[in-house]
Amino acid sequence: MLYQTINSLKTKNPKLKILLSIGGYLFGSKGFHPMVDSSTSRLEFINSVILFLRNHNFDGLDVSWIYPDQKENTHFTVLIHELAEAFQKDFTKSTKERLLLTAGVSAGRQMIDNSYQVEKLAKDLDFINLLSFDFHGSWEKPLITGHNSPLSKGWQDRGPSSYYNVEYAVGYWIHKGMPSEKVVMGIPTYGHSFTLASAETTVGAPASGPGAAGPITESSGFLAYYEICQFLKGAKITRLQDQQVPYAIKGNQWVGYDDVKSMETKVQFLKNLNLGGAMIWSIDMDDFTGKSCNQGPYPLIQAVKRSLGSL
Repeated sequence: MLYQTINSLKTKNPKLKILLSIGGYLFGSKGFHPMVDSSTSRLEFINSVILFLRNHNFDGLDVSWIYPDQKENTHFTVLIHELAEAFQKDFTKSTKERLLLTAGVSAGRQMIDNSYQVEKLAKDLDFINLLSFDFHGSWEKPLITGHNSPLSKGWQDRGPSSYYNVEYAVGYWIHKGMPSEKVVMGIPTYGHSFTLASAETTVGAPASGPGAAGPITESSGFLAYYEICQFLKGAKITRLQDQQVPYAIKGNQWVGYDDVKSMETKVQFLKNLNLGGAMIWSIDMDDFTGKSCNQGPYPLIQAVKRSLGSL
């Protein structure tokens, strides 16, 4: 079973904590509704969670509700509170460590305002996994090029677009009441791509649609890092000094991505703010064989690990 395989990693690192995550992008928000709507169904869920986590030797639960809307944020807050209370109660009668409780949360200002009662969540969550990527992509209207995960605001950003960067998202969560040490900053191992609509190639250039699908991920507008490395052969690479991330152009294809240098820069940023750590999305999209980028296996994740040192 996959659970057993993952948990066997603890033999190599006894300090490793492995959490089970529920929800996610494909699960969406509606899947949570039947469970959170009543105290009875929430209790049934919570009891089943504790039993499952303990039986399979997990160390906690990550709730990845993507995303509760303004009407649902109370249900989300109550669910987190009841989970935290139940985990504490379980701990008092267990010989094991207390189960950890975390949540995958939005990096968008409007979503933060609508979806989360931050001060209450801060009391119950051990940390948040901030989904600080997907700031720009081929879903936007009007369709123009933009970086997937800029660290800082670009010179051209005005109004709401000035919120679409990691620095702002982290600062806003802290401003709303989440302690910095409970903020785990998400860093992507993929990029978003566009098909250019004109000879203009800078950030904010008009696009006619998503970029061509990669040969492995087969998803238009999206490239894993191991696909990006192949794309970079013969491409023109530009590093954005303001946003502190690179993008590349080849023909009419444009991709904004993270590389080893931007990973190191982002880790230094989170260390300067005394954040809780870094979260990688996702392990399988790094160059896990080391053959696509010629930087060794997992070059991006290794850069994060190396830069983190000991927080």
